[in-house]
Amino acid sequence: MEVLKIATAGSVDDGKSTLIGRLLYDTQSLTTDKLEAIEKSSKQKGYDYLDFSLATDGLVAEREQGITIDVAHIYFSTAKKSYIIADTPGHIEYTRNMVTGASTSQVSIILIDARKGVIEQTYRHFFINNLLRVKDVIVAVNKMDLVDYSEEVFNKIKADFQALNAKSSYKEQNVSYIPLSALTGDNVVESLGKMPWYTGQTILQHLEALESKDIYDTGKARFPVQTVIRPKTEEYHDFRGYAGKLYGNNIKVGDAVTVLPSLTESKVTNIHFFDQQFDEAAAGSSITIELENDINVTRGDMIVKSNELPRVEKDITTTVCWMDSKKLVAGTKYLIQHNTNRVLAKVDSVKNVIATDYSGTTPASQLAINEIGEVTIKLSKPLYFDAYNDNKSNGAFILIDASTNTTAGVGFIR
Repeated sequence: MEVLKIATAGSVDDGKSTLIGRLLYDTQSLTTDKLEAIEKSSKQKGYDYLDFSLATDGLVAEREQGITIDVAHIYFSTAKKSYIIADTPGHIEYTRNMVTGASTSQVSIILIDARKGVIEQTYRHFFINNLLRVKDVIVAVNKMDLVDYSEEVFNKIKADFQALNAKSSYKEQNVSYIPLSALTGDNVVESLGKMPWYTGQTILQHLEALESKDIYDTGKARFPVQTVIRPKTEEYHDFRGYAGKLYGNNIKVGDAVTVLPSLTESKVTNIHFFDQQFDEAAAGSSITIELENDINVTRGDMIVKSNELPRVEKDITTTVCWMDSKKLVAGTKYLIQHNTNRVLAKVDSVKNVIATDYSGTTPASQLAINEIGEVTIKLSKPLYFDAYNDNKSNGAFILIDASTNTTAGVGFIR
């Protein structure tokens, strides 16, 4: 079954947790004990409705404050697809959490309170989705019940967001607009007929209709080697396979390939998926590849098609989202984790801080926690990479503080 990963973003009291809870409830994905707990809590608080935000706000502080702080992953399924929702916080001080949640998502739902319209935080949420190249964005105009399901209000918000979208450089992005009420359930899973002027899809209908071509950018095939398989059993005495996950595009038996960084050339002779063999593997597949000749391939190497070589450089220009309380400054050393490859790195310079409201950049010499900026980095040995805009999986990396082993930042190569 196809798995679709969704990131959600919204400002305080936009109803994000309520929307997710409503999705779970209307798709019969809530367990009996969870539903009983929601009913009990809602009654204790004096509500005349079910408080579905309790289905997602897991931390004590979240329940007490009625806000989302950490990224929570919520799972549900329909007959057609399985879904993983990354419930991300919308506050500016949790920008790093939002980047984390959106980094592996194919779809993003940006919530807007119909009473407030497009606000400063909406700009930041959309900016991060542009930065991370999330291809399908749903602008969910929530709380339509509090503006009497007004078409005029919805059209005003839609026009304001379209003006924001015009500033985006990611023109392949698909943006959809859906008016809804998470509290009543209108246009979440089904239409309740309160907005006859809206004839489009509900949230779930939109998600169900998405196909792979709608949410995945295709690029060049990249196969980072995770491990070398040598069973050395009687049946597979001379077997040598290279296991990993395929990104970017398909690879098939007979393809001429090059192993990086050695630049050794070979051909694909077999493709294994568990106990089956295939002539071709699709992007996103976890596979084992056999090559025509026995060559030196180790973890951290990358197998690519010989006519699709990536860039190989020791100096990179990047966009970094900083996640550490210790500021990022020039001269600091970190470890870069790029796919399965780990390289010692030194920050050459911090050029600027990028405003997440599309107002431009500000010259800077450091990045503080939750700031995003342009950073140049020198490496101890070459990386084999693509620009993030051309190949997301081969253009992203994390910066690791070697002294604490914490993830200090996430970067996107330009």
